[in-house]
Amino acid sequence: MKKVNIAQDLNQEKWLERALKNLDKKETILSHLLVYPYDAMLAGKTIQSEGVLVATDRRLIFFLGPHVQSYSYSELDSIHFSTGIFGLYISLAVTGKSVVIFWVHQSNADQVDTFIQLTEDELTKYSELPREKTALPSYPEDSVGTIMTREFLAIPEQYRIADTIHFLRNHEIGLQSKYYLYVVDSEQRLRGIVPIRKLLWASKEQKVVEVMSTDLVFVGIDQDRDVVTKLIEQHSYLSLPVVDTRGVLVGIVTADDVMDVMEAEATEDFYKMASIGSFKTSLKDATIPMLFRKRIGWLLFLVFMNIFSGAAIAYYEDTIAAVVALVFFLPLLVDSGGNAGSQAATLMVRALATGDVQLRDWTRFLGKEVAVAGLMGLAMGAAVATIGFFRAGPEVALVVALTMIMVVLVGSVIGMSLPFALSRMRLDPAIASAPLITSIGDIFGVLIYFSVATWYLGAIGLL
Repeated sequence: MKKVNIAQDLNQEKWLERALKNLDKKETILSHLLVYPYDAMLAGKTIQSEGVLVATDRRLIFFLGPHVQSYSYSELDSIHFSTGIFGLYISLAVTGKSVVIFWVHQSNADQVDTFIQLTEDELTKYSELPREKTALPSYPEDSVGTIMTREFLAIPEQYRIADTIHFLRNHEIGLQSKYYLYVVDSEQRLRGIVPIRKLLWASKEQKVVEVMSTDLVFVGIDQDRDVVTKLIEQHSYLSLPVVDTRGVLVGIVTADDVMDVMEAEATEDFYKMASIGSFKTSLKDATIPMLFRKRIGWLLFLVFMNIFSGAAIAYYEDTIAAVVALVFFLPLLVDSGGNAGSQAATLMVRALATGDVQLRDWTRFLGKEVAVAGLMGLAMGAAVATIGFFRAGPEVALVVALTMIMVVLVGSVIGMSLPFALSRMRLDPAIASAPLITSIGDIFGVLIYFSVATWYLGAIGLL
């Protein structure tokens, strides 16, 4: 493509004079851009197709040689800009017609924001309802659109390999787009993909459609970013194209983008599992008041939860008074249940986050967790029974052994099941944090321990 200086080739006083002649009375010019029509760029006829897109307080007017095309604001649905094959482009959605595309000359790139803003303001005035600004598109939180980059290289499907190589020589290949070229049709819809290294072996006279791959893997701009994260992680893609609802190529997501997302989400999950709210800054830069606010909420909640443990101990005060040695084993037993539950919860939260486990797998994992917890309970029960035998006699040793088996079983099942329950309620399973599981385990541990002690020691006449 031959590069030209529009500022020199197009006499701005001349087109301004023409524009003024075409204006209605009291119509005012707001802004203008030096542009090329889309079809002329594809044909390489940039010199013959230099034009000016003028925004007035009533309409948009495109001047190209003797040709004048006017678009009143009342017939425009929207206007926005993006990055495409030849750099920045402006697209006009005309009511009842196809989208009209103009490529912005690089010398005017810094004026696009102002042009779009002024045009949007005029569109809003002509609309019965306020219109959302589209100059800087916004996307749903955690969607692919929030992490994609618009720095990519795309070529028209009618290009030959020689045209493609010429295109690459005249466009800088950024780090984001150094692996692939994307092939699009006249409406910028994605049609194929060509690894840049493949151009080395192709004949210059071949068409790009002959060497491109049509076995496309792409993601929608509004899809959850977890989708693209899993695709790149599972298939080791270097990047994936992003399309809108019409199939138009609007950006790409690279492996580096996904790594940044994974790191941020892993950090957030760690905070949640420690019962700490997520922060927008680093721990090093976090202030004392902010750290206090992030941590105190859950801790206060857990304080009140632990009141139930204290109430259970008070309920069994007669049993404790009769066999004081039971108190020695209380922290050991309740902590073991909480620890087993925290282990199970951590494993399950991670498995659900990576997609290794689905909600429908709960029954299968319940049986597996019961088996594992039973074996752990037997091993830990045997260990604590030995201590109990020498510390308080065989009666207490049997009580602590039975309790250990039961609290490990109950804690593990709760820790494994709670992330499933939270996911079923469409909540983040990472909320099943270690402090929360430990507090729940403490309550059940106290109830189980003193219930077993009261039953067994009462049955043998020690109470």
